[in-house]
Formats: sequence, C-alpha cells, structure tokens
Amino acid sequence: MEEELKCPVCGSLFREPIILPCSHNVCLPCARTIAVQTPESEQHLPPLLHSRGPAPPAAGPGAGPGAGPGAGPGAAAGSAACLDSESAAGGGGGDHADKLSLHSETDSGYGSYTPSLKSPNGVRVLPLVPAPPGAAAAPRGAGPASSSLTCPQCHRSASLDQRGLRGFQRNRLLEAIVQRYQQGRAAAAAAAKCQLCDRSPPEPAAVLCEQCEVLYCAACQLRCHPARGPFAKHRLAPPPAHPGAPGGGGDGSGGKGAGGGRKLPTCAEHDLENYSMYCVSCRSPVCYQCLEEGKHNKHDVKALGAMWKQHKAQLSQALNGVSDKAKEAKEFLVQLKNLLQQIQENGLDYEACLVAQCDALVDALTRQKAKLLTKVTKEREHKLKVVWDQINHCTLKLRQSTGLMEYCLEVIKENDPSGFLQISDALIKRVQVSQEQWVKGALEPKVSAEFDLTLDSEPLLQSIHQLDFIQMKLPPVPLLQLEKCCTRNNSVTLAWRMPPLSHNPVEGYILELDDGDGGQFREVYVGKETLCTIDGLHFNSTYNARVKAFNSSGVGPYSKTVILQTSDVAWFTFDPSSAHRDIVLSNDNQTATCNSYDDRVVLGTAAFSKGVHYWELHVDRYDNHPDPAFGIARINVVKDMMLGKDDKAWAMYVDNNRSWFMHCNSHTNRTEGGVSKGATVGVLLDLNKHNLTFYINGQQQGPPAFENIEGVFMPALSLNRNVQVTLHTGLEVPQSVKQPKLPNN
Repeated sequence: MEEELKCPVCGSLFREPIILPCSHNVCLPCARTIAVQTPESEQHLPPLLHSRGPAPPAAGPGAGPGAGPGAGPGAAAGSAACLDSESAAGGGGGDHADKLSLHSETDSGYGSYTPSLKSPNGVRVLPLVPAPPGAAAAPRGAGPASSSLTCPQCHRSASLDQRGLRGFQRNRLLEAIVQRYQQGRAAAAAAAKCQLCDRSPPEPAAVLCEQCEVLYCAACQLRCHPARGPFAKHRLAPPPAHPGAPGGGGDGSGGKGAGGGRKLPTCAEHDLENYSMYCVSCRSPVCYQCLEEGKHNKHDVKALGAMWKQHKAQLSQALNGVSDKAKEAKEFLVQLKNLLQQIQENGLDYEACLVAQCDALVDALTRQKAKLLTKVTKEREHKLKVVWDQINHCTLKLRQSTGLMEYCLEVIKENDPSGFLQISDALIKRVQVSQEQWVKGALEPKVSAEFDLTLDSEPLLQSIHQLDFIQMKLPPVPLLQLEKCCTRNNSVTLAWRMPPLSHNPVEGYILELDDGDGGQFREVYVGKETLCTIDGLHFNSTYNARVKAFNSSGVGPYSKTVILQTSDVAWFTFDPSSAHRDIVLSNDNQTATCNSYDDRVVLGTAAFSKGVHYWELHVDRYDNHPDPAFGIARINVVKDMMLGKDDKAWAMYVDNNRSWFMHCNSHTNRTEGGVSKGATVGVLLDLNKHNLTFYINGQQQGPPAFENIEGVFMPALSLNRNVQVTLHTGLEVPQSVKQPKLPNN
C-alpha cells in the first residue's frame, strides 16, 4: 500500500495532499515547487521570488553542478518549505506563488526544450517555461496573465483561478491514512530489533536490506553492510510496519479512532456550512448555500449519505473482482514455481537419455552429441527464462493490485462521506482497470514443462551428421472455444483451437455430432479448418458435439463434449435464390409480390423435418379477387404454376369468399370465408402428428388439411401481381384453437 501513499513528485509520503481535476493527488508543497522551478535559471522568475532573503549557497552537501531545476526532491522540499513559512506568516507572497503557471512543452511553445526534472518515483515533472521578457519588470504582487498546473502523472493541464492552489480540494481521507501509516511504521520501527547485534538486548533496527532481507541497526549496518562493493546496489528501506500496528493493515481500529475524533469538514466556498449534499453533475460534495446561491443551484444533487453508501458499494464490488484475480495470481505463482521444478527434472531426464543414446554410438557421433546437448540446454534455458520472466511480471502485478486493495480498504474504513466521494470515482476506475489488467491468458503458463524432443538412434553410420530431434507424438486434445460456439435457427457453429503450448504437428481435425436425440456420434466434418457450421438440423433439439485432431502418427483424443440447443421456433425469410424470376422481394426478403398475372411460387429459407412450427402471412394488398395459395413444398417444387398443382406441394388457395385444399391438383374441403386486404393467414405444420392446418385471422380454416405427411418441407407461397404478402416468423405455436368452420363440399 505504501506506493499509493507516495507523492509522484517528491517520492515521499503525501503532505497536505490536494486533488487535481484529473483525480490524481500531489503534495501542496510539491505543487508549489514544480510551479516555481524554471529549466534554465531564476532570471525569469517574478520579482517576488528574487526578494526572498539571501540567496542559497552555490554548493553544499548533496549539491552538484546540476543543482537547479533538477536538484531533486530535497531542493523541491526546501523551496516548498520557504513558501509555506511565508504564507503562514501572513505575507501576500503565498497567494502569488500559488498562481504561478506550469505548462507542458506543447502549451509553452518551447518544443525544442526537453524537461529533465524527474521525481524519485520516475515520474517526469514538466517545469515552468521561461517567462516573457516583460515579466521581470512586473510590479511586486502582480499575478501572471494566465496560470495553470500540469499533473506530474498524466500531464493534463489545469487552470488556476484567483485562489491559486487553494482552489483545489484537500484529500482529507488520504491525509488521515498517511498519518496512521506513519504512526504504524514508527511503532514497528521501534519494535524491530537488529538481527546481527551481539548485544543483549539487540539494538532497535534502523534499516532493512530488501535484497538480504536482514534488519540492521546503525552500527551493524556500517560494519556489516557498507554501501560499497557488492552492497552498493542493495536498497536499504525503513523497517516494515507489523500487521498489528496502527495503519499497518491490522484490524482497522486505528482508522476508526482517527475518523471518530476528526472535525467535520466545511465547504470550501462557505466556511460556516458543512457538506450536506452531493452534486452529481460536478461530482463533488456541496453545502446548502451552494445549492441556494452558488453554481450548483440548477444541478442534479442527491443526499450525501446515500451517494456515500452507493459509491462504497460500487468500490466494494469492484474490489471483489480484483481480490478474486489476486487469489488466482497467487495460485498461478505456485503453479509456475512447480513448473520450474518440472522443467528442471524433465530437462535432466532428457539430457541423461540423450547422453546414453550418444555414448552407445561409434566415435563419429561424439561431435554431433555435443551439438544435440547444446540444443537441449538452450531449450531448457529458454523455458526457464520465460517462466522466470512470467513470475517476475506476475509478482509485480500482484504487488500493485495488493497495494491498491489495501489502500481502498483503508479508504472504505473512513467515516467521511464527502472526503470519500471526492476520490471514489477515481478509485473505482482504478480498481476496474486493475481488474482488467488480468486479461484472458495472463494466468496461463507461456511454456510447457515437457521437452518435445525425441532422438532417433537407428539410422546407419552415414546418417550420423543428419541426426536431429523429431516429433513422434499424437496431437493433443483440441480446446473448444465456447465463446465462439453458437446456434441460429437449426444451424450450429463450432470453433476450436489447439493448446497454446503444443508443438506437435496437426494435419487436420474430425468433428463429430450426434443425431440430436442421444444417438450415436457421426462424422460431419474432416479438414484443416478450426471453424465449422452445420445446417439442416432439427429445431428444438439438443445436439452433442466433439472434435479430435490427427497427424501422421495417428488420431489424438477427443475434446470435451459441448451441448448445443437449436431454436425452439424458426426465424426465416423468403428465399430469393430459389424463387421464380417474376417474384419481387423487399423488406429484407420478408415481403413478396409478383410481376406476372400468372401464379408464381416462392419458398422460405428454412427446412423442417421434425417438430411443430407456425408462421403467418399478412395480406398487404388484394386486388381483383386473385387466388393466392399458402402451404409447404419440397425443394424441387414446380415454380411457374399455382402451389399444390403438382405432387411436391400441399397448399390452401383462397379467394375473397372461400378456400380449398389442394395437392396433386386435387381440390378438397371447400370452406366458407376468404381473405381481403389486412387479413392474416396462419400455417401450422405439426411433424410430430404429421399433419398441416391453416388459420385465417386466428380462426382455424376447415379441418386439418393434410395428414400422414413425412419428409423435409419448406414454407411455400404462390401469388400473382394482384397480391402482396408479408411473412411473420418466430411465432409461438397457438395454444388455443378456435372451432373450425364447417366445409361445404
């Protein structure tokens, strides 16, 4: 968590942190420091800064030729302390210093100047650009023409108003957490003892070497761990805070005490008013007078307590995701460390096997043996390097996520709603971004512990110089990509891939599918593609699919079985590819008309062989009493005459007064009741009972039209230029059937 509590400018714990408009935090003294430093000299600084007492010495302890804008955090802190003391004394210079401008290279116009000032944390700080020539003669106390401050982390520029840096809100929650953390660290430092002292009791520890992981007192550190030789690059840090110390990640009692006795914050605009509401538009807490008189009077505001609880809940929810990823990362680190041991063991096994094979050969194999050993060693070193790099990378991410989690938990413990809401949006975004960094595949090993190397020692002596490792293994199990597997109507699409660490060659794949009713698997695809779509399946059926790979060595094992459910109801349109050329389709192939006075046939895009299906056709236009026909047909139905006149179609044709059923040009079951403009004709195909029923305007038209029908059928329609029909699909099967009309034979 300590990284969350350090200023990006000075690298130390925050002092009087302020919240910039970009949601980042910076010390108030550091904000003043980066605003007054110039890239060259002090000749362009306002007169206010030249009149600050005697000039500092040109050189001193720790000051070198580069002292100036890049003098480091010590110089920055000194300048800030000078400004703070004068501001506290009541002088007017503090306000003036707050208003000094800080511009980026693009804003200033000095594109050729490259800033060199960096904070201890490695964040580049953009210094103040040289002031215009007339600035040196500005009267005492006069402010610059325009003032701005650039965030040292995201480099976004924020304009300062007449209040200067005091216009930014103080981050009271962060300040309280830093105070508790310092107290806990001080208590832990007092309790820690030197691990190398020969005194009894040992002296308190002063530093901790992060590389040696040893606590030293001041005397033992100088004697046993000097800052030279091999210890020159070791990092000495203060002793860590123990878990039970206040602010050290214990039970949180320190946070409760710190928050319980703190004075309630008052409004920055109205000193006598406490925060009572939260402005949703500005994302900041406001008081009663801000709503009545200030700029928030027409904004959307909500109760402070309600928004506090809402944002706390959002942050807690986001933290749960990061906590799960951190847990997975810890388990992944254990897996990687086990992988290291397996690689070591497998590498030694392969080396031993290789040496045994090479020693059995004649002397001519000696030179080739050395080459092959080099290959194994390089492979092992490569795998070890990849795993170590992955361990270091994952450890860094885990440490960052853990620090952010601890910081967020400390923020949640606070009882300051307004202070919490000042930073909650930014924290929620940071936690969400932290969760997103654990992308898919980040917690998978990049290399395998297996060495896919096999030495063939059978060739004759003349083939010794061609010896090399060859692949003699079956392909591994393919992985089904469930996120790409889907169903649409009565079609299914399956996708798969090989494991990421597999190096065995694959010549092709075999996809198998059952019959949708729990029957035997059958091959539906053999080839090199890793994506396959199967059409023409049954609606409302459940299919099981699996895939396996093969190469010259044989067929590998099956993948896991995926279960796919086809649609309960069919969604389809008229098929332009199979329609008669006189048919005109529009409305995304859902509306049909005809250019001829003769009847022409058009089919649907769906084919049915099982289940119960229902669709409707709306009569958009009906002129001169034509006889449109509705029904089903085979794919090879005759398309230049009325539907039902051949043996490939089953239909009901209807005029404005009555209807008939027709198949093989046989007319039966004349029924009163016709169609007109606005009428709806429904078609119910029940392949479970093997019959076909028609409806007009929701009422069954006659008895079931045809029975004992079997096979594969497609929705069909015949019409001429006097009729226009629109198709409606994806409808539920009618549950209540009205009494049919009595037919007139």
